[in-house]
Amino acid sequence: MSFASLTRSPHAYEPDRGDEALALLPPQPPEVADLIRGTAGSSPYLRGLIERETDWLAEALEAGPDAARDATFATLRKLPPDEMRGGLRQAKRRIALLTALADLGGLWSLEQVTGTLTDLADMAVQGALAAALTPLIARNKLPGIAPDTDPARAGMLVLAMGKMGAGELNYSSDIDLICLFDESRFEADAYLAARTTFIKATRSMAGILSETDAGGYVFRTDLRLRPDPAVTPVCMSTEAAERYYESVGRTWERAAHIKARPCAGDIDAGTAYLDRLHPFIWRRHLDFAAIQDAHDMRLRIRSHKGLGGPITLPDHDMKLGRGGIREIEFFTQTRQIIAGGRDASLRVRGTVEGLARLAAAGWVPGDVTDQLAQDYRAHREVEHRLQMVGDAQTHQLPGSDQGLDRIAALMGRDTPGLRAELTERLTRVAELTEDFFAPGTGHHSGDVAEPTEDQARIIERWSSYPALRSERAQAIFHRLQPMLVDKVQRTGAPDRTLVHLDGFLAGLPAGVQLFSLFEANPHLVDLLIDIADTAPDLARYLSRNSGVFDAVIGGTFFEPWPGEAALRAELAGRIDQAGDYEGALDTARHWMRDWHFRVGVHHLRGLIGADEAGTHYADLAGAVLSALFPRVAEDFASRHGPAPGRGAVIMGMGSLGARSLTAQSDLDMIAIYDDAGVEASEGRRPLPSRTYYARLTQALVTALTAPMAGGRLYEVDMRLRPSGKQGPVATALPAFRRYQCEEAWTWEHLALTRGRPVAGDRDLARDIEGFRQKLLTRPHDADQVRTDTAAMRERLAAAAPATGGLQPKSGPGRLQDIELMASALALLSGSVEQSPQAQIAGGAEAGLIDKTDADCLTQAHSLFRRVRAALGLMGTDGGWSGADGPPPGQGAETFMERATGTAIAELPAALDRVAAQSDDIIGRALHVPTERPA
Repeated sequence: MSFASLTRSPHAYEPDRGDEALALLPPQPPEVADLIRGTAGSSPYLRGLIERETDWLAEALEAGPDAARDATFATLRKLPPDEMRGGLRQAKRRIALLTALADLGGLWSLEQVTGTLTDLADMAVQGALAAALTPLIARNKLPGIAPDTDPARAGMLVLAMGKMGAGELNYSSDIDLICLFDESRFEADAYLAARTTFIKATRSMAGILSETDAGGYVFRTDLRLRPDPAVTPVCMSTEAAERYYESVGRTWERAAHIKARPCAGDIDAGTAYLDRLHPFIWRRHLDFAAIQDAHDMRLRIRSHKGLGGPITLPDHDMKLGRGGIREIEFFTQTRQIIAGGRDASLRVRGTVEGLARLAAAGWVPGDVTDQLAQDYRAHREVEHRLQMVGDAQTHQLPGSDQGLDRIAALMGRDTPGLRAELTERLTRVAELTEDFFAPGTGHHSGDVAEPTEDQARIIERWSSYPALRSERAQAIFHRLQPMLVDKVQRTGAPDRTLVHLDGFLAGLPAGVQLFSLFEANPHLVDLLIDIADTAPDLARYLSRNSGVFDAVIGGTFFEPWPGEAALRAELAGRIDQAGDYEGALDTARHWMRDWHFRVGVHHLRGLIGADEAGTHYADLAGAVLSALFPRVAEDFASRHGPAPGRGAVIMGMGSLGARSLTAQSDLDMIAIYDDAGVEASEGRRPLPSRTYYARLTQALVTALTAPMAGGRLYEVDMRLRPSGKQGPVATALPAFRRYQCEEAWTWEHLALTRGRPVAGDRDLARDIEGFRQKLLTRPHDADQVRTDTAAMRERLAAAAPATGGLQPKSGPGRLQDIELMASALALLSGSVEQSPQAQIAGGAEAGLIDKTDADCLTQAHSLFRRVRAALGLMGTDGGWSGADGPPPGQGAETFMERATGTAIAELPAALDRVAAQSDDIIGRALHVPTERPA
């Protein structure tokens, strides 16, 4: 690239000055001459550099900007430490002049400009540190470090912060550095001597960079971003810095470390140090409290600098003022802090790149980030022109018309057009960013009803709850409370909803993060009220696990369901990383609850129906069993030795086997093992094989049901095993086969129609499933099956009669009855399908039931399933009788009506009518002829 390729050129604000500078150079092409004339005629600082570096500039203009930059950097890299001070100042002058000309002529993009300035800063810090440390090392001032050690391997590291860390240095930027040393490199008795040497080297390095002499200066250097700079030395140990951030690190320090980058000294040690700070910078949960911290910092800056007024161009600060550069940086970094703990793609240093990543991850609309990126680039260009005039670290627009005329000339613009563009852009940035930091609190309507006396008593006690202990939580909640009360009052049963909301608030251990999240995402308040109005059990769970709200706005919450295989792999990976056994169990609980919450929300909001929800709950249970069982077996084997023989398989039965669980379902399962004739285990405490597998199964049940910090995983029911409660909790495969073929009752074969392996040894699972299918497809005594099924219907009806109201499960013709009939049809037709719908269809194909009757049963089963799934989410899985009154809350009524397609007032009668029809169909299908055919 040559200077003749320029795409724009400044105007000479003082033409005579421009001509004087141009006359110092050899004749130039017209376009290059215009560039020199306009630059020197508008910037006194650049005119002085042209006069001082005339000979070098003539060569650079001929070579082109890229070649001239590379040559300057190559010379700088070869400088010996004793020539570093003068050599750095010369390189700074030349790069400053070259960068300005390439920028003003449109030859370099913003990234090339800021990247070149950052590269110079990196080399300057590296060179200055070498010049400072080399003589100290040579004089044995670092104990244990050989005199000929490379300064980059002596244990000191320098972090570039701010714009330097991000590769975004502005034209006259100072550089923010944090200097540290690796204390592990030194013996305890050498620590103080090493610390003293590194402090001396840091001061010397800063002097080489920032002191002004006849050659100028290199970079103004700021060391105040280190921990607690008022009381800590300019170079401190990494261990002391880590201890500080772990204990008292603040949000602004986390934001500063987003851009942190090792730039000099021991780069590997610097990288390792920043890796150790990841938990401080990137929090595990979404951190919406950072918004308030950033907003408070903005207000403090505005107050301190006197920048809180409206946007007016004279003296407006392009960096810190309204609509300025800092607004865009805060907007980007704060969003990165909020979500970067969960989404590693957001952990980037550059502002423009950060905006692009936020859009790609769905955190900010793409049109907003595109506009902010465009405005950021334009702001930075204006910032550079302001600094090129006099090499001043300023961001302030001129206060006079003449000053703005000079800036316009340097930009090659007319002043009226520049004024209009600046006003429009600053206003736009302010509007795009302000609502993010200080969202309007007027989310509630003014005509909301006043709380009743009883409601007011509930509201009054909120201030005493643990979540509102801190003044900060109280301040955020004070802004949030009107919206909460408004939304409660607009539900169909506000008293009941308020009680459920009160339970949610009472159970919160802390409030700042959650209240900040609600304030930044008002739609989550709608979800909370919907849950409180419809699903009080879910509200109680949320009060102790509010972190699951992170998932709602975490970018993937509404993506398609991943399926059981993907869930198994994900949980297995989490458990592998969990550490000890108790950690694995707790990890499984938190993981399951997050996914369980997702299924519930999708169902509550109508994104999925009952059948999909049932499948998702079953996938989740299958993933838990398959991922947890190996860890339980591993822990058990550590005491009693590896499992004898081929291992064990967990069979899912009932709704788990049929993949139709509800939000409140327990897990019906049985354990089958194959010891392959091995009599006992081999371990520190060996056990007979039968005892081994019985205790292993009990260990799994305990792992699932034990109350821990994350609650229980599931309740477990193992009564469907051979011989029921009297049988062993784990059954040997030969015994299982023998029992099923020779001793099992009809009801046990009916139960097996909905069995499927869900965890354990794969080969053994295939054998068991093969046996199940062989057993079910062999001929059965049709009359005996009908007779036994009819008898079982009578026992179930007597044990759990229908009570009216919303009772989908028990009673003639209802869910349990239809599913029993479906199992009978599977047994009679030889079907190996597990789902009741498929079993009914198989019975119709085999001619065991009329096609019309089969369709009626399938439709009835679907209605009862939808009612039961809805009730399960509402916390009333067993049904809702007429004596109990209507389901809780208007939200529940709306949800039930959407789930069933029937008005709530008409639903009990509809269920009775469908149940009577199903009862008649089942009765006819199970009728046993009194005279058997010959």
